[in-house]
This record gives sequence, structure tokens and C-alpha cells, in this order.
Amino acid sequence: MKTEDLQVLVKVAEVNSITTAANKLDMSSSAASMAIKRIEAQLGVSLFVRSTRKIRLTPEGESYLPMAKRALDTLQQGLAMVTEENQCIHGELRMAMSSEMGRNLMRELLNRVIETHPDLSLRLHVSDSRVDFYRDGVDVALRAMTKDAVKESPMYGFKICNIPHVICASPTYLNNHGAPDNPDDLRHHNALLYKLYDQTHVVWELLHKGKSLKVKVKVNSNRAVNDGDIVRRWCVDGVGVAKKSAIDVGDDLLAGRLQRLLSQYTIPLTEMWLMLPSRQLITPAVRLVRDELTSAISERREKLIDAGILDKTEWPE
Repeated sequence: MKTEDLQVLVKVAEVNSITTAANKLDMSSSAASMAIKRIEAQLGVSLFVRSTRKIRLTPEGESYLPMAKRALDTLQQGLAMVTEENQCIHGELRMAMSSEMGRNLMRELLNRVIETHPDLSLRLHVSDSRVDFYRDGVDVALRAMTKDAVKESPMYGFKICNIPHVICASPTYLNNHGAPDNPDDLRHHNALLYKLYDQTHVVWELLHKGKSLKVKVKVNSNRAVNDGDIVRRWCVDGVGVAKKSAIDVGDDLLAGRLQRLLSQYTIPLTEMWLMLPSRQLITPAVRLVRDELTSAISERREKLIDAGILDKTEWPE
């Protein structure tokens, strides 16, 4: 029986909610629900009575809960006794991330982490393709995910932030081709497209601020690539219009290398998560990177809001 599953059991019993327990444990609701199901399968009994509004312990669950708590307390005491030295930041961090994050924000952030913690070493897997934790020898992956994908994921994770996206182009491109006044005008511009797993994202979805009606535009393009950072560089080069994460193009927007277009429209948010196949892989180094990344993105968010490029409603904390 997994220690992390017992932790989920105790927390769900404490708050009477799988969703609330999952939030407190920095994991998805689906992963928490699977943890409970694994324990119930091993014991051969139901530990909770579930309804559409609440969850409560069964008589078997009430009998088992004190023993689960005692087991966790004993294991925690043993862990603290034998792993005090592991609380320092050292060892090897095997991490996967997109090409854009690896070349830019994460490269700079991890340089600073290594500088202040020289006993830590890095093994990075940088690719826009989805990593296989076991095949690729990775412990933690930085991923952009939709809310639905997070709910369906069986893995553990830390939510880093929401990710807003913007339509943008360089001053050179706008001087030569003008700026679109509405989403339909995008059809007459050269879109710089991102291609992943043989799927090219040729339809851009926008939402007018203050309205619920979504607008979908099929764009035209003479460039597509499976590397998000090349899309950004093409955009800075002035060869087209791009739909990009505000995190990835934040510095370009602040420096004037890119300009935001159609600011009266928003693009559906995604989320950035640090994902792990097991809670046992949450080391002090992983927590440090999580905290440093959260701080760096928060700083970038504040700069973009202060500059009037985004507003707080577009990038909720």
C-alpha cells in the first residue's frame, strides 16, 4: 500500500471532500480519487459513502482511519530520522520541459539555482513532444495543460500558474502589413503556426471581452514548425502574426520587439503544472524549482500588467 495513498485517505476524511483534499495536497482530483479506489480495492471494502454533494466515512472507514494515521505518523518519524541530510538541495534533478521554456526562462532560472546550490546537478529533456517518464528517465515535467487534462491526469503535480495567450506581431511586420482590426482580418495576414504530433493549429479561438460568444478563425500561413521558440523568433523577425503564451513573449512585449494585437479579445486560459508520476519524487530540489518558477512568472505577470499590456482579469493569479 502506497504511503501517498494513505495521505490522501486521511486528508479526504479530514475535509470531507476529494476536491478540497486534492487541492491541499497539490494534486489533481482524479489522482486523489484513484488513490482512494486503490486502498478500497486492497482492503476489499468501501471506506467512503459518496453522493453528489458530499463524502463521508463508512463504518469500515471509521475503524481503519486511526490505524492509517498512526502508520503515517510512524513512517514520518522514521523518514525525518534517516533523511535529515536530504533536506539540503543536492543530487540530480531530471526534468523535462518545452523547447521554449528550456531555452529561455527555465535556462536562466536553473542557472541561478545551480549557482546558489552547487551540489545540485541537472539532466534536462527539452522537447515539445510529450515525455515518457520511464523511457526518457525523467522525474518531473513542466507542462502546459487544459483544465480537463489536469482532471484526467493520474499523476501528482503542482500548479504553477494560469497561462494567458496573446496575438502579437513585430513593429516591422505591422509597418509593412498593418494591424488587424477584428478577428476576421486575421485571414488576410500570415499566421505563424505551431505543429505538434502532425496536427497544425490552423484555427484560432478568441473571446470578446465581456461577451460569451467565441469566435473561431481559420488562419492562412506559409510557415509551420514543431518548435514553439521558432514561432516566437519568426514573429520577432517580422514574417507574420503569432498566437503565443504571454509567459513566452513577455520580455519581447515589454522590450517593444513585439506588440499585442486585438487586445479587446482574449484567448482561453491554459495552466502550467509541474507533474510527477509519484509523490515520492517530490524532493527539496523540486520544491525549490517550483517556488523559483512561481516567483519568476509572478514577477513577469506584474510587469506586463503595470505596462498595460495585460490586465488582471486576463491573467488571474
